Amino acid sequence: MADPSADKLPLPTLTAMVVGSMVGAGIFNLPGRFATATGPFGAIIAWAIAGTGMYMLARVFQALAEKRPDIDSGVFAYAKAGFGDYMGFLSAFGYWLGSCLGNVFYWVLISSTLGRFFPGLFGDGTSATAIIVSLAGIWAFHFMILRGVEQATFINTIVTIAKIVPIIVAILAFIYFFNYAQFSENFFGGVGMPEKTLVAQVRDTMLITVFVFLGIEGASVYSRYAKRRADVGTATILGFVAVTGLMVAITLLPYATAPRADIAGVANPSLAGALELVVGHWGAVFISIGVLVSVLGAYLAWSLICAEVLFAAARSNDMPRLFAAQNGNRVPANALWLTNIVVSLFVISTYWSRDAFNVMLDMTSVTALLPYLLVAGYGVLLARSGVGYETTPGERGRDQVFAWIAVVYTLFMFVAAGLKYVLLVTVLFVPGTVLYVWARREQRARLFTPVELAVFAVTLLGGAIGAYGLATGLITP
Repeated sequence: MADPSADKLPLPTLTAMVVGSMVGAGIFNLPGRFATATGPFGAIIAWAIAGTGMYMLARVFQALAEKRPDIDSGVFAYAKAGFGDYMGFLSAFGYWLGSCLGNVFYWVLISSTLGRFFPGLFGDGTSATAIIVSLAGIWAFHFMILRGVEQATFINTIVTIAKIVPIIVAILAFIYFFNYAQFSENFFGGVGMPEKTLVAQVRDTMLITVFVFLGIEGASVYSRYAKRRADVGTATILGFVAVTGLMVAITLLPYATAPRADIAGVANPSLAGALELVVGHWGAVFISIGVLVSVLGAYLAWSLICAEVLFAAARSNDMPRLFAAQNGNRVPANALWLTNIVVSLFVISTYWSRDAFNVMLDMTSVTALLPYLLVAGYGVLLARSGVGYETTPGERGRDQVFAWIAVVYTLFMFVAAGLKYVLLVTVLFVPGTVLYVWARREQRARLFTPVELAVFAVTLLGGAIGAYGLATGLITP
């Protein structure tokens, strides 16, 4: 008889999945996005807030993995366990949708990176040529993943190792050329930048910090593949610590090598431009190659996560049964097909967008906030109930504090995001509810409880306001 653990993922592979999911497009855009918003002082405050909030969220994921080992693919399943079927669906749909938007962002970044070398063809990443190349890449990955998840996760582990090298080289170069006088000049804002309050500076960095931390739950999503359940939480913490160190270094060190205004003015991916200011054109070429490797690896990881979320939601009756089907290689094929069809449609839509790069980044961040909020909320409920803490009652108070801080952090992020992006997300959530109705009809189950009906009414109202804003030009994507 075959060993059932033979195909399971060990701790190093789970950790690589977390790192591979997090180190994608976002880290290569930190210098320019932060320099546009703030100087080193504001950046330090922003990372203190984001790092604390996301660390607490990571600890919630770790606690839930240990106390509720019966819940698989935890991102949406925790929301369902704590807040009911419709909130579980919204969490699953929001997480899946955000992952799709993130994948669109990856292709825009790939095309804009190629645009550094072929500006006439790729431009800012939304030209006709860029869209055609992106669509070809989407479907090439699609058919590769259909061949088997184990093969794809192996490739992701190799790519994760390869893409860290350019980031480390950039950090070492910034350290070598570190200029304390330049860092001091930039510290409170720098020369030639518009005056903004410190609060506004920090607020303008918040969505990019959410984006670069996406993937922190990567091990949780793949919990059903883990050799040991305890490895899920450990991989989450290890991945978080490693990637946070890289992101803080990539953000702060460029301030010591060039004026803030120069860093803010470089083209995307901004790490390439920031390194070019220091070492010359070869630095931009080197980082651009790293971007292509990194983003393709992250796209592979997120394609797997997208399909896994739909598949797991269908298995638990939160999505139509259609998406619970697997092919002969144990890949959730129907879920993968829907994911890549949606990604393709969004990629095509970027042709008409005025700033597809930042719109997709910010939309991805906002759609992730609802699932994270519900996970943190469930962490509070679980710690208060004591379920799973029978042998470790002393951990209840600590875990409840961690979960409450994570709740406050995610609520703060909604405020920082602004009403525009919240309304745009509800515009997408309203038609997505069709999938929930479909699944409930299949089970002949009650559609909404009174509380869920109220939640749907609020979502519908937000979607109507958002749609009106888009139609009248009050909201511009």
